[in-house]
Amino acid sequence: MKKLALSDEILLSIQQPACYIGGEINEVVKDWDQVDIKFAMCFPDAYSIGMSHLGIQILYDMFNKKENVACERVYSPWTDLDAIMREKKIPLFTLESQRPVREFDFLGITLQYEMCYTNVLQILDLSGIPLHADERTWEDPIVIGGGPCAYNPEPIAPFFDMFYIGEGETVYFDLLDTYKASRENGASRMEFLKKAAEIPGIYVPLLYDVTYHEDGTIKSFLPNCPEAPETVKKQLVMEMTDAVYPEKPLVPFVKVTQDRVVLEIMRGCIRGCRFCQAGMIYRPVREKNVERLKELARQMLKNTGQEEISLSSLSSSDYRSLESLVTFLIEEFHGKGVNVSLPSLRIDAFSLDVMSKVQDVKKSSLTFAPEAGSQRLRDVINKGLTEEEILTGAAEAFRGGWNRVKLYFMLGLPTETVEDMEGIALLSERIAETYYEIPKDQRNGKVQVVASTSFFVPKPFTPFQWARMCTKEEFLEKARVVNHKMREMLNHKSLKYNWHEADVTVLEGVLARGDRKVAAVIEEAYKNGALYDSWSESFKNEVWMKAFETCGVDLDFYTTRERDLDEIFPWDFIDTGVSKEFLKREWQNAKNGTVTPNCRERCSGCGVRSFGGGVCFENQN
Repeated sequence: MKKLALSDEILLSIQQPACYIGGEINEVVKDWDQVDIKFAMCFPDAYSIGMSHLGIQILYDMFNKKENVACERVYSPWTDLDAIMREKKIPLFTLESQRPVREFDFLGITLQYEMCYTNVLQILDLSGIPLHADERTWEDPIVIGGGPCAYNPEPIAPFFDMFYIGEGETVYFDLLDTYKASRENGASRMEFLKKAAEIPGIYVPLLYDVTYHEDGTIKSFLPNCPEAPETVKKQLVMEMTDAVYPEKPLVPFVKVTQDRVVLEIMRGCIRGCRFCQAGMIYRPVREKNVERLKELARQMLKNTGQEEISLSSLSSSDYRSLESLVTFLIEEFHGKGVNVSLPSLRIDAFSLDVMSKVQDVKKSSLTFAPEAGSQRLRDVINKGLTEEEILTGAAEAFRGGWNRVKLYFMLGLPTETVEDMEGIALLSERIAETYYEIPKDQRNGKVQVVASTSFFVPKPFTPFQWARMCTKEEFLEKARVVNHKMREMLNHKSLKYNWHEADVTVLEGVLARGDRKVAAVIEEAYKNGALYDSWSESFKNEVWMKAFETCGVDLDFYTTRERDLDEIFPWDFIDTGVSKEFLKREWQNAKNGTVTPNCRERCSGCGVRSFGGGVCFENQN
């Protein structure tokens, strides 16, 4: 039996000790002496969040299928254990072998959202790894970042040896082979980093220099050695059906956020919403074969004992074999104690019919994401959803037995007016009215419409990357407008309104579009107690504001300033396949309120045809 890194005394004194001992169902433990490369895979947040992440499950399975690689997991210790580890000088360890992270060859950190950046520093700090890449030696692991936030790695660039731009199933083994050869040949750490930079999709920040204009914008961003390319091209899996996928996913000991089997049905999205980074960076749409999905569903449920299976994609309704797949899942598993979950559905007659079959109607609520309160603003953001479709969908749902609707909106979108804000209340009211149009004897109790607003953050590689962002005060004023209008509605007792924290959103905006100068702020905030910033109970806005002041970094420079079309962005060296010219056209279309058809209706020439597959070639002979 393995020796645990934490004593019984410590385990009994902390919350959820099961998060730190490993031993879960389908865990892979390899003989340390029989493998060439040891890879610590990290999600820099609590175990309950990290164990819900599909990307880590895929890479964990992929790496451990390779005989000469051992992949183990590590998550951020919660604040109670963090304090004990610092006090007792216990180094951060992996779950599988309970070995210190610093003994591994690689530390791979998934960057899923910007608010985890101080947790990245916690991971490095507790592992005894120097925070800055230029201070590391061969005594330290190679620290590599990946995931959606790696599409603007600059705010955290000094803390990473390299970033993997794209989907992890493609060139990772080339990187590991290069590492193995470099160590066997006695190469220096810098020599290895230069060789790694020659691998497509690998970005090594130390090999690039940035200069700035007097106004703080970027003057140049160029490699400082011949091995580093001027442009780093994202890596994609073009054949999804044959791509590696875990038939034996890990099953957590404790309740986690997504405690279910996840079946990824496709990647990418045809819709082209102008605010959505995922919809742009994961282009083109690539579907998995339905027969492969059926087999995966059987295997994963058999190998986990889970009681729910969820279909994962950015827009499940756009998967062309959805009806066939859902029919199979209902017939195969319904009635056997297995629930089928269908997130990301567009609300139409088919979707509602499917949901009525797989959900307990009395318990479920229906979710719409109109994003904007008026049709004008939905056209600006290219949502591709009309008010008629929303109301028709709601009416269908109410007739089907639903009586609770959740609506998701954004405040602070480009061109937004008071009428657009008030439109959130008006649309909520119209949906409630739709319910009361049904004869009383056919209603299922009272209706409840819950409208929630998040605040808009312009993201890299979207048409809105040039947009200004609101201040905290502007965001809160917008929420007040909506709240006031809600109270004026005739059915206000049936309406409920929630809004997001504005100060967290402003910080997210800085971290999303920041450059290397922001790294000093992140480090300063971390050293003064910032940690678990995505958790409202842990977020310390005053610590962050003081860090901006101490570092002399102007927060408004990164948020409220509208960018010039010819400005060099910190992320411009990355080629996602979607051209900057296309994004500029879409930015102009947004200002004009012009709708762009989805990818299946018409190709808009975004540039991702260069990948040679997916939706771009579906209609070709």
